[in-house]
Amino acid sequence: MQNQQPVNLKGIAWAAMQQYGFIPGFPPSVLREVGGLDAKVFPETLDDPRDLRSLLWSSIDNHDSQDLDQIEVCEEGPGGEILVRVAIADVDVYVPKDSETDRHAAHNGTSVYTGVTTFPMLPDRLSADITSLLPGRDRMAVVIEYTVRPDGSVVPGDVYRAIVRNHAKLVYEEVGDWLEGSGPVPETVAGTPGLAEQVLLQDEAAMRMKRRRTEQGALALETIEAEPLVEENRVVALVVQEQNRARCLIEEFMVAANGTLTAFLNRADLPMIHRVVRTPKNWEGIVAEAAERGETLPDRPDAGALTRFLIRQKAADPDRFPDLSLTVVKLMGAGEYVAFRPGDEPIGHFALAVTDYTHGTAPNRRYVDLIIQRLVKSVIDGDRCPYTSEELDDLAARLTDREKASQKVERYVRKAAAAVLLHDRIGEMFEAFVTGASKKGTYVRLTDPPAEGRVVLGEQGLRVGQRIRVRLLAVDPYKGFIDFGRTR
Repeated sequence: MQNQQPVNLKGIAWAAMQQYGFIPGFPPSVLREVGGLDAKVFPETLDDPRDLRSLLWSSIDNHDSQDLDQIEVCEEGPGGEILVRVAIADVDVYVPKDSETDRHAAHNGTSVYTGVTTFPMLPDRLSADITSLLPGRDRMAVVIEYTVRPDGSVVPGDVYRAIVRNHAKLVYEEVGDWLEGSGPVPETVAGTPGLAEQVLLQDEAAMRMKRRRTEQGALALETIEAEPLVEENRVVALVVQEQNRARCLIEEFMVAANGTLTAFLNRADLPMIHRVVRTPKNWEGIVAEAAERGETLPDRPDAGALTRFLIRQKAADPDRFPDLSLTVVKLMGAGEYVAFRPGDEPIGHFALAVTDYTHGTAPNRRYVDLIIQRLVKSVIDGDRCPYTSEELDDLAARLTDREKASQKVERYVRKAAAAVLLHDRIGEMFEAFVTGASKKGTYVRLTDPPAEGRVVLGEQGLRVGQRIRVRLLAVDPYKGFIDFGRTR
């Protein structure tokens, strides 16, 4: 490609958004509406207990994130209990139902992160400014309280509106290295009185909850998400975002916060949308994977048995564990949104080992979270339910579709970026493992770099999880093609 024009990765990303039914840019009507907003939102009177700006709130996110949806703070309680407060950005106050901005957000359903460029669900003036819980800004929020007991069990608490202020924006990698003993105390933590003790208390609460959920069968999965590292429209590497203790902290806090939201709406007898992962669609395949590794799983789906198997495999072969995790994810099937009416039997979330679960902690990034926020605020304010059960049925189906479409866009652009990275390595051999095998085609992911592509020669008889060697045959960034041939 030396004499060819550079590949327009941003153009590829834009076209992929359109191909999968997204509107990649904001219509003028949305920009006008958002441009006319006044950054107000504070009520004239607010009871003292609901002015929580003095608490030592902090956030943990990626170093470049500006769309901060949540901040956290903990305090020690009696008997070793830990009271957790999670504040969620009040997005609804600026994006009322059926506004121009709301209709656009409902159409796209989610922010889409391609690694090359980000397509936010809401304009930056909202998501990265007046609704974002950025440090040093007074913001309205919906606060979720729950108590973590010494055994890791969670007692849902109150949900209410409050004014909050983020005192420190922390970064996953820095906090993770510190908590794991491989790095110094982050500069921001060291420079903020009391913050080190606060983060350590948060970590203690998270570790309790993680141990408890693991005992109950939460799957210990660790999949590889390879993002393109792009410099001046040139792909220089595929970077894997590694799980660490800080990411685990936020994950555990959000799982408990979302469970508290469902309990709150259940008590109010309101319909809602649940996030579910059904019983694995291909349990037989998971059993076969275990058998190949000399282990036996029950004939019927058993989350506890599966997670114990995964924990043993991670300890025995940590380098290959992400490959096994991805195989299990593929065999298990995708998550989805399902409308839930009072009295319905919950489907549950098989991977998280929770029964009543939703998505309500990222309203800047996911439309379902904005729906949940409106439902919660209707209870707090004593208003009518803003959605009918029939509306929620339609929205759940629509948002499941949009989530799947966003994943297709992200995969497509990642493959385009990987094709650019691999374009001068045609004919080389690579170690790989099979990530998909069906009538639609057989797909593999390379061990290094972690690029995915299709096996177009010698694919017969391959199965998900199998390790093979392949030769790179061709790449086409604009079609998102990376083609391999299996070698004998």
